[in-house]
Amino acid sequence: MPDPAGADDPIHATTRLDLTPAPGSSSSWAMISTHTLMETKLLLRNGEQLLLALVIPLLLLVGGAKAGGVVDLGPGRRIDVLTPGVLALAVMSTAFTSLAIATAYERRYGVLKRLGASPLSRSGLLAGKVLSLLVVEAIQLAAICALGLALGWQPSGGLATVLSATLLVLLGTVSFASLGMLMAGTLRAEATLAGANLVYVLMLVGGAVVIPAASYPDWIRSVATAMPSGALAEGLREVLAGEGLGGARVAVLLVWAAGASALTVRSFRWE
Repeated sequence: MPDPAGADDPIHATTRLDLTPAPGSSSSWAMISTHTLMETKLLLRNGEQLLLALVIPLLLLVGGAKAGGVVDLGPGRRIDVLTPGVLALAVMSTAFTSLAIATAYERRYGVLKRLGASPLSRSGLLAGKVLSLLVVEAIQLAAICALGLALGWQPSGGLATVLSATLLVLLGTVSFASLGMLMAGTLRAEATLAGANLVYVLMLVGGAVVIPAASYPDWIRSVATAMPSGALAEGLREVLAGEGLGGARVAVLLVWAAGASALTVRSFRWE
């Protein structure tokens, strides 16, 4: 009797498929990578965040370099003093202001709550946000460095300078991101929007970011260099001028990073 399935007939032979269910999620790294890509796309598509992250720092660099004696930047070539400060401003705008505002509204609309209940763990969610920040910052810093070099910026040092500057940027990113998440996780979205923009302006004006700390009165200088904005900007200015990595700048950033991270872990509310 012939096989009804036609197993012995090469013309009618069929390949048996294994349709056994195999439930499960992707690997943690695959989920984090996907979330990082999504976060990066959302930030780059947001006009307001893109303005903070890239347009304003570039405009400040060009305007400050061409402004002549309108703003006193102290001794040294203006572009050499200004470029490290604009690099610090770019880190602050992305890791603090943009992150705080975006996270606050994600929390308000329940996005964080839903993501927290997905196969992506909450630690994976935070890792995706941090990696997204680093991707955006790499784009920012590359654009600012390229424009600075085109305007005549002449950084000093070799590999040691690059490594020291990278360390400062990473510490600054952790410090600002922790502060941004702390604000977004404890305040209402509207309060975070107002507060993050206010802090951004205050640090820009009085935080020794664009204008070096030496140009401020003594009492303001002490406060400014004790803030993460001043520590990062002054540290980058010193490193990129060939003066080496200052231990005091690293210590300030470490204290802010550790303190803000601890407070964020204790007080962050996901909904």
